[in-house]
Amino acid sequence: MDIDDLEPRKAKPALKDLTALGVAELKDYIAGLEAEIARARAAIAAKEAQKNAAEAFFKRPS
Repeated sequence: MDIDDLEPRKAKPALKDLTALGVAELKDYIAGLEAEIARARAAIAAKEAQKNAAEAFFKRPS
């Protein structure tokens, strides 16, 4: 059993109503989402680098 199985599942956020937004507002919304995606990718890269460094440090000699 994984520790994640014990934690309550997070509800997915509700989708934003896009019908009331104009073209410029939709473009701004997309730009904000792309910025958040870039931020998430940077966090993933940092965590992977940290994990790889830890694995290299604790690697047993063959």
